[in-house]
Amino acid sequence: MLLNTHLFAGVFLALLVALVVSFLASPIVKAFAYKVGAVDVPKDNRRMHHVPIPRLGGLAIFLGFIVSILLFAEMTDQFRSILLGAVIIVVLGVVDDITPLPARFKFLIQIAAALIPALNGVVIHVLSNPNLLSENPYWDMGVLSIPITVLWIVAITNAVNLIDGLDGLAIGVSAISATTVLVISLLVSEVQVAVVMAALVGACVGFMPYNLNPAKMFMGDTGATFLGYILACMSVEGLFKSWAIISFAVPFLILGLPIFDTAFAFIRRIAHGQSPMQADRSHIHHRLIDMGLNQKQAVATLYVISAILGLSAVVLTTSGELRAMIFFVSLCVVAVVAARAVFPKEVREELHEEMEELKEHGHHTEAPEQDEPSASGKPETHEPEGWEKEEDQ
Repeated sequence: MLLNTHLFAGVFLALLVALVVSFLASPIVKAFAYKVGAVDVPKDNRRMHHVPIPRLGGLAIFLGFIVSILLFAEMTDQFRSILLGAVIIVVLGVVDDITPLPARFKFLIQIAAALIPALNGVVIHVLSNPNLLSENPYWDMGVLSIPITVLWIVAITNAVNLIDGLDGLAIGVSAISATTVLVISLLVSEVQVAVVMAALVGACVGFMPYNLNPAKMFMGDTGATFLGYILACMSVEGLFKSWAIISFAVPFLILGLPIFDTAFAFIRRIAHGQSPMQADRSHIHHRLIDMGLNQKQAVATLYVISAILGLSAVVLTTSGELRAMIFFVSLCVVAVVAARAVFPKEVREELHEEMEELKEHGHHTEAPEQDEPSASGKPETHEPEGWEKEEDQ
C-alpha cells in the first residue's frame, strides 16, 4: 500500500510539473517562433487555417517533458539513450520548422535517432503469436530485433506527424495514447514507464490551450515527431517487453489511429501510382471535414475512436481477449449510434454522395467513352496531374 501511495504521488507530481512548465513556456516559445520565422503560412487546400500561425509549439512540450523527467524519472542507461534520441528528433524538428528540410535527409536522421536506443537495449526481443491456435505462443525476433525495433520507432514517429492536420488532433490523440499506457503501467506497477507517460501527458495537456481550435500555435514537426518518438520508444520499453506476453495487439490498439491512417495513406498513394511520401488531402481527418463536419466535430470524433481503442487495450491487458473483443464491438456500436444521433445530416449527405459516385462509376464502366483523334490523326495524350503540378511550380 505504501508503494502504491509513493507511486501515485510520483506520477501525479511528474504530470503536474510537466503541465505547468509546458503551459508557461508556450507563450515564450510563440514569441521565439515569430522571431526566427517558424510560421506556417496557408498555401494549399490541405491546410485548415487561413492566417499565418507559429509552428514551434513542440519545443514547449519538450521543455515540460524534460524538466519533469529530470526531476522524477530514474536515469538508466536505456532511458538515457531514449532521451538522447529524443533530443536529436527535437533539434531536427526545430530546424525543419524554421527551414524545411528534404524528406530523405529527415528520414535518415530519424533512423539514426532510432538506432541509439535500439543499440542500447531498447529492442523488441519477443512478440506474442497472434495465432492463438499455434503451439508456439511467442515469436523470438533473434537477429531481426534491432531492424524491427528501428522500423517500429521510425514508423510511429512519422505516423503521429501525419495525423497532425487539424487543430488539437495529434496532441489529443497522443495524450490519449500516453494516458492508456500510463493506466496499464499503473496496473502492473511499472514505475519508470508510468512516470515517463505521466510527464508526456502533462506536457501535452499544458500545451493544449494553445493548440485547440482555433489554434494560437502549432506544435509543428518538432512536437509531432517528438511525441511519436517517445510513444514508440516507451511502447518498446514497456508494452513489447512486458505486456506483449499478454497480447500482441496491445501496442497496436493504443496507437491504432495513427497506424491505420498512415497505412491507409501509403496503400492509397501506391495504388494511385504516387510516391508513398507525397502529401495529399485524403487522410481520415480530411475525409471527416469533407463529410461536412467542422474541425471541432472531426477532432472530437477521432478522440472518441482513439479512446475506444485505448480502453480496449486496457481491457485486453486485464481481462483477456474475449472480453476485450466484446467490449470493443460494444463501444463501436455505441459510437456508430451516437454518430448518427449527433451528426444525422452529415451521415445522410455522405451516404448520398457515396451512392451517387457508385451510380456514376457504373455508367462509366457500361459505356466507356473513346478518345476522338486529334487533327494529326493520332489520339491525344494527357500527362498525369503530378507532371502538370510540377510544371506549374
